[in-house]
Amino acid sequence: MKKTMLSAAQSYLVCALGVLAAFGVVAFLCETGLADYYIKGIMMTACIAIIMTTSLNLTIGVLGQLTLGCCGFQAIGAYVAALASKLMIANGMGLDPTTRFLITTLLGGVVACVFGILIGIPALRLHGDYLAIITLGFGEIIRVVIQNLKVAGGMGLDQGAAGQALIGIDRTANLYVVFWIMVVSVAVLFMFGRSRYGRAVKAIRDDEIAAGASGLNTTYLKVLVFAISAFFAGIAGGIFAQYIGSLNPSMAGWLNSINYVIMVVFGGMGSITGSIVSAVGLTILPELLRAFAEYRMLVYSVVLVLVMIFRPQGIFGSWEFSLPQVVNRLLLRNPKAAAQEKAASEAGSETSDESGAAVAAASAASKKEA
Repeated sequence: MKKTMLSAAQSYLVCALGVLAAFGVVAFLCETGLADYYIKGIMMTACIAIIMTTSLNLTIGVLGQLTLGCCGFQAIGAYVAALASKLMIANGMGLDPTTRFLITTLLGGVVACVFGILIGIPALRLHGDYLAIITLGFGEIIRVVIQNLKVAGGMGLDQGAAGQALIGIDRTANLYVVFWIMVVSVAVLFMFGRSRYGRAVKAIRDDEIAAGASGLNTTYLKVLVFAISAFFAGIAGGIFAQYIGSLNPSMAGWLNSINYVIMVVFGGMGSITGSIVSAVGLTILPELLRAFAEYRMLVYSVVLVLVMIFRPQGIFGSWEFSLPQVVNRLLLRNPKAAAQEKAASEAGSETSDESGAAVAAASAASKKEA
């Protein structure tokens, strides 16, 4: 009988081959010169947007809590990574640029995670609009503090005056390395959503009172999700800082946070696939409309409004794309068809047994009459 399903190991292998194929396409475009500096910049921006959107989707889609301060954590990661890189260079640490990039980016993520825990403990006692407002306030506090820090180019907190942008950051971000960081980030967030912790968080989203009555530590799980989201936002910030080469505290503004919230809602809350597609699409769309410079933001806004009117749950809703399922349907026998065939064969055998029993009973009756 022909195999109808891929095993778990084969499914992982198919996913790995799919990621390698995507990386091969990126490498081909870059190495052959089909992707110039401008296209590479869009790819880098899309990778950063994917990390930010999928991490925010963990809070909005999986936990079901609206937060508007994600760019504050991105700014923390960016400034920590930038200052750590400048400090390493100033001290003459002879590290390979890629190694230094990975270390500083990870450090930015860890510091952002710590701030996520400190902010999440008091903030996550609130719900709905109140949580959105308090996270928006924390994001603005982070922005104001950063723009006044002397190490970040400010005049000092005692002066209360914003300073200059932080410049002179070593641009060590490499598209290939960033691609794999993005892949690892998405994989970790996807697996967390499918783990027992992810199922517990979804239970809190559906009914927090019932989840607490069932024995779940709702405070711990909510802070855990908030910390993980802040960690990956810090990772995205570290990449951003070492790609752009300069930082301005305006990156932590609430408008940028709302832009990432739009990406999550546009793709579908709770769908990693939707977050990836919307992050890429809403990164490319404004660039495609640059020829219509006067109207491009109007078209961008109209597209968002139309999607929200005709598809309020987002493009993908809660649906997730699965490459192993595609392989099962295209290359192997469809499991549903196999189940239907099995049911039909069992029904046929039962029918034949019943007809055979009827014939035997009739023959026995005829013998008895004779």
